[in-house]
Amino acid sequence: MDPEESFREYVAGRVAALSRTAYLLTGDRHLAEDLVQLTLIRVARRWERLVSRGDPDAYVRRTLYTQHVSMWRRRWRVVELRAEPPEVTAPDSTEGLARALVVRDALRRLAPRQRAVLVLRYFEDLTEVEAAAALGCSVSTVKSQTRDALARLRSLAPELAELIGPGMAGGRPSTVHVSAVDREGRG
Repeated sequence: MDPEESFREYVAGRVAALSRTAYLLTGDRHLAEDLVQLTLIRVARRWERLVSRGDPDAYVRRTLYTQHVSMWRRRWRVVELRAEPPEVTAPDSTEGLARALVVRDALRRLAPRQRAVLVLRYFEDLTEVEAAAALGCSVSTVKSQTRDALARLRSLAPELAELIGPGMAGGRPSTVHVSAVDREGRG
């Protein structure tokens, strides 16, 4: 198959999942679209070589996460000053939406790598080994980042205690119950 056609088919089949993951990482639809676009541009340059090695998903996922961290670092340097504070939207009365907003807000306040680890582990259901491969780090780094991220979530959003769990159980971080947050990124 023609590499260009192969790439188009891959993008058509995976763009929705990549967009959901990007949205969970950025918390903003426009930034998520930018992130997916940057990722696909990087991947397109190496597509023929990636396809010849087999399934390109791991490389694409890792590129998405590294691009997210790079975007975050670039944004961090830009300070946006406003005369008036931004308007806060009125929360929806449904419990699920309110919980999803709390989760998103708490995720936004995590460091990019911690956020990436939680999204990989609990929203994409990757194992520690798969998450480490996607991020290009060791399994122990994934474990420590997960532990630290969950502890930070507990301090940032104590109202999520039933989702996150009480803490370390048997030396392992407790699990996050993803059902409270729509995996489609719509909350």
